[in-house]
Amino acid sequence: MKRFFSFILLFTGLVCYGYAQQMLTLDSCRALALANNKELRISQEKINAARYQKKAAFTNYLPKIDLTGAYMRTQKEVSLLSDEQKQAFNNLGTNTAAQLQQLMQSADAQAALQQLAAVNPGLAAGLQGLIPGVTSGLANGLNSVGQGITDAFRTDTRNLTIGAATLTQPLFMGGKIIAYNKITKYAERLAESQHATGMQDLILNTDQTYWQVISLVNKKKLAESFLKLVRQLDADVDKMVAEGVATKADGLSVKVKVNEAEMTLTQVENGLSLSKMLLCQLCGLPLDSDIRLADEDMENLVLPDTYTESNVNTALANREELKSLELASQIYRQKVNVTRSEFLPSIALTANYLVTNPSLVNGFENKFRGMWAAGVVVKIPVFHWGEGIYKVKAAKAEANIARYQLEDVKEKVELQVTQSSYKVNEAAKRLTMAEKNMEKAEENLRYANLGFKEGVIPTSNVLEAQTAWLSAQSGKIDAQIDLKMSEIYLNKSMGTLK
Repeated sequence: MKRFFSFILLFTGLVCYGYAQQMLTLDSCRALALANNKELRISQEKINAARYQKKAAFTNYLPKIDLTGAYMRTQKEVSLLSDEQKQAFNNLGTNTAAQLQQLMQSADAQAALQQLAAVNPGLAAGLQGLIPGVTSGLANGLNSVGQGITDAFRTDTRNLTIGAATLTQPLFMGGKIIAYNKITKYAERLAESQHATGMQDLILNTDQTYWQVISLVNKKKLAESFLKLVRQLDADVDKMVAEGVATKADGLSVKVKVNEAEMTLTQVENGLSLSKMLLCQLCGLPLDSDIRLADEDMENLVLPDTYTESNVNTALANREELKSLELASQIYRQKVNVTRSEFLPSIALTANYLVTNPSLVNGFENKFRGMWAAGVVVKIPVFHWGEGIYKVKAAKAEANIARYQLEDVKEKVELQVTQSSYKVNEAAKRLTMAEKNMEKAEENLRYANLGFKEGVIPTSNVLEAQTAWLSAQSGKIDAQIDLKMSEIYLNKSMGTLK
């Protein structure tokens, strides 16, 4: 279809530039209008958007993987030891040596040394001289050990780097994912239905304007013919006035008729020019394009022998408006399920791999080390003051509104189809009467012209016959266009306008 439209556009463009006047048929006008209408392009983009949203909704069934990274610089590092504990470890040797010296200076220790001196004075003197050196060495050694312990407990977390890869697989979301996928599916079909409705409306507007141009073209021909007729009568009356067989009043009455015919022709020409500009606008052509329609030369429009019979069932099955409302009703029903799912339990499987620096798995090392984790997340709403009940009831009320709107439109469609069917029948009868009136008006004008030439019929009767002929001919054109349009309206009401 798009290739066809492109071909039509190319063809019409070549015609437009290659020739002074552009010939358009009803089908080419429809094709140009459908190809150039901005609203249809917008609705087509809405279809594309709805299609992508449907694809996006389907991804909610699948597991999702996310990567997260962070870097943080803190003023102070995390400390596992208090200041008192650090002080105790750093002075571990000093404190121990002091306690040892206190022990050696105790009464028991001195008594033991005195007893040893009595037995072995040399050994006692050696021990007495060795104790200060041992105490000093022990203090230094234990102080070093305590400082090492304090350094080992440092975390150095002022520069913290974290990275995580997380996998999440929904297991049960209360029916939200299923409902959301149905909503996006209905939304895509709704966008397509609205696009089809826009196409039918555009076709209807194009057909209306096309046949309005045809009507004005024929009325222009009629006005030109009538002007020629009254001018001929004006010339004949002027000769009769000159010969004294007609009065000046007769001549003036005919001249008034000539002026009226000229004004009518001007009005028709202006209306025709505006209608063609409107048709060009619908077709996406420059407003000043010189166009000519294929049906302009038809003296009698080709009308169908049989007319579409009204069929409410056909209308209910084909009307895009009803399809749109039905889809909207389905969407609101699924919205009830979405609202209800927010207050049902949800279960999801989660797995992740966490990397940190400083590492947490082997002390606080300044290295990147990681670990994996897996589990199940369950969320169960317990108490929300009846919020879920109220929201579900509100969603059900919106669904009922959509259902009532659908039922109301169905009734209106049935009435519209019936009315359109009546109008088709009325238009057909009106055309039959207009054709009969036209035959009588032509016969009456013929007799009036003959009688005027023979001098047995006054000028006023001829003017009346000409006016009646003009009215009958104009009525016939209107009846033909009305029948065409009533048939289009019936097809539109039944959803079969293509």
